[in-house]
Amino acid sequence: MAFTISEGQVASSASGHAIPRSGHLQITDNDFPTYAQMWKRQPQIRTVVGFLSRNIAQMGIHVFKRVSDLDRERVADHPLSKLLARPNPYTTTFRLIEALVADIAIYDCAFWLKVRSADGSDPALLRLDPAQVTLEGKNPFMVESFRYGRRRFQPEDVVHFHGYSAIDNRTGTSPLESLRQILAEDFQASLFRSQLWRNGARLSGYIERPVGAPEWSRAGKEAFRAGWQSQYTGDGARPGGTPILEDGMKYVPAGTSPRDAQYIEARKLTREEVTSAYHIPLTLVGLLDSATYTNISEQHKIMYSDTLGPWLNMIQQELALQLIPDFDTSGHIYAEFNLAEKLRGSFQEQAAQLQTAVGAPYMTRNEARARLNLPQVDDGAELITPLNVLVGGQASPRDSAPDPADRNDNPAPEPTQLRAVER
Repeated sequence: MAFTISEGQVASSASGHAIPRSGHLQITDNDFPTYAQMWKRQPQIRTVVGFLSRNIAQMGIHVFKRVSDLDRERVADHPLSKLLARPNPYTTTFRLIEALVADIAIYDCAFWLKVRSADGSDPALLRLDPAQVTLEGKNPFMVESFRYGRRRFQPEDVVHFHGYSAIDNRTGTSPLESLRQILAEDFQASLFRSQLWRNGARLSGYIERPVGAPEWSRAGKEAFRAGWQSQYTGDGARPGGTPILEDGMKYVPAGTSPRDAQYIEARKLTREEVTSAYHIPLTLVGLLDSATYTNISEQHKIMYSDTLGPWLNMIQQELALQLIPDFDTSGHIYAEFNLAEKLRGSFQEQAAQLQTAVGAPYMTRNEARARLNLPQVDDGAELITPLNVLVGGQASPRDSAPDPADRNDNPAPEPTQLRAVER
């Protein structure tokens, strides 16, 4: 018979250790920034993390009750609905979800603490800083306690989100670890540019005289210098003009141009690598080198399925596992992000598809006015059906063309016309 080994036997066979969450990345020999500092310093990381967290947070999360296999109803008066709508007195749902996704994107883990008010009536959720949380216990499959500062919390008091780790089932691995090398290169390139602008000579070029040119007197040299500066520098008479050089003199550009140093290419490469690590289409974060209207539109569609879909499923399943049982054990209550709203398309597309599908108008006047925040009108609750739409008749009021069998695109000429031709 399978399932004969107890969990306790496996748990006792592993050596326990505490896992601190405050990771560091070595950028230079003397620079070891934390994950949070990397998010603050690196614009590419902040761009990608902000893209994920803001797009998921703005969806909104709703609570539903499963009525049957084919039906469900949204519940707004359930304690879970009220908790997600107001996580605590000083945090909105948007900021809670935004911080949750940002923590997972930076640390590959996140923590919510379940708390209650002093009278025990109102539950609340508090975000714990992942850098301050230490996972404790000897069980290799689950955390036995969470240490946050001087306090310890039991697993049932914490909602623990985390990704995959190849060495520990209880925690994830920050994506920044995989980007360590390219982030270090980008930091060194930025440091070089900063040092170049701060310490480098501010000159664009110099004038070179050939070795065999006539000897240049002090007065002639000074006259040339004064004339050059008065005409081609600052507010001179001909800044940006073409100078005329004598005696075989040649203007030699100095310094390294951004094109030669490949600054722009290096920055683009860094953003591409960071964006790819988080599985985001490049055009959605401003990399438009190969963008067209068609592929941008398609990538916006797949963003909610291939890019954000795994994030949404992960969060929903963790809530179902760790939070919803505190409010309901029947299995009929579940939380879901409002993803359908993002996939419905424009109002024009919805209207055309629905009207074709149902074969008649599907919205009353008051429902249409409500979409524009207009007040209701008398008799506005009636569904108006045009006279050319009948049950069993046209499939849709949009179908106004005659039946192909009744059309006569090439009518035969009248006999009188034939006789006229014969004559």
